[in-house]
Amino acid sequence: MEHIYAKARAKINLNLIVLNKRQDGFHNLKSVFQKISLYDELYISKTNTGKIEIETNIKELNNQENIVYKAYCKLKELYPTISGIKVKINKNIPMKAGLAGGSTDCASFILSMNKLFNLNLSKKEIEKICVNLGADVVPCLYNTPLIAKGIGEKIAPINSNFKYYVVIVKPKSNSNTKEMYSKIDELPRNSQEDNTSKIVEGLKTNNLKLIANNLYNTFEKVVNQKDKLKQIKKDIIEEGSLGCLLSGSGSSVFGLFESRLSAKSAFKSLRKKYNVFYTIAKAH
Repeated sequence: MEHIYAKARAKINLNLIVLNKRQDGFHNLKSVFQKISLYDELYISKTNTGKIEIETNIKELNNQENIVYKAYCKLKELYPTISGIKVKINKNIPMKAGLAGGSTDCASFILSMNKLFNLNLSKKEIEKICVNLGADVVPCLYNTPLIAKGIGEKIAPINSNFKYYVVIVKPKSNSNTKEMYSKIDELPRNSQEDNTSKIVEGLKTNNLKLIANNLYNTFEKVVNQKDKLKQIKKDIIEEGSLGCLLSGSGSSVFGLFESRLSAKSAFKSLRKKYNVFYTIAKAH
């Protein structure tokens, strides 16, 4: 095998509870991750250069700060026989949106490299590499909905094939994740909701109303433009969404819809005012 193509799917957080700050500076979390049909495309080819060359449709990502570059360096360190590669990344997932665009690219890249170079790495070995590259990378290895704990490295897949529809609004503003975590550190910890069990039940029983009624994200407490967030959520709800939430640390907001028709209708209406994405939430 000389070439490989991979789809790197975005995620939304149906809930996100930020727990204590750890000694290493990271935060322990608890979250239900759900993959959606919005994805980046990766084209990976072997070369004889002995190094990685990255080309994307977003110029600012064509550098050594790209998480895929860091993943290649880590793999090369562990497996020196890996040859050079060229990676073309077609970015469709908006950046700084709380949709794990970089993390899912990294996860798909490592899974692809495992196949391309016959590394025969087990899922646990891959997870061990991924955990040091970013908090969302390990959950992004999986296409099933799951509960993620710790800094994202503790995974509990949820047995669900529930399919529903998601409309995402990406405002022009971006969130500063580091700044938002600092603000969360000032909040009392007893002010958070943990509706994880209800969301899991909703996923297992195909009950979107139960999921929508229990959406929760700690970051909504510290978001900079609360009025703007409220307005976006109001606009999505008025278009028929059962519930909406900030995804990750933002800045995107998603709404849940029971039918393709209602989601498409909301997408068409909301795009007159916002940058909007129509997607499907599903396991595979």
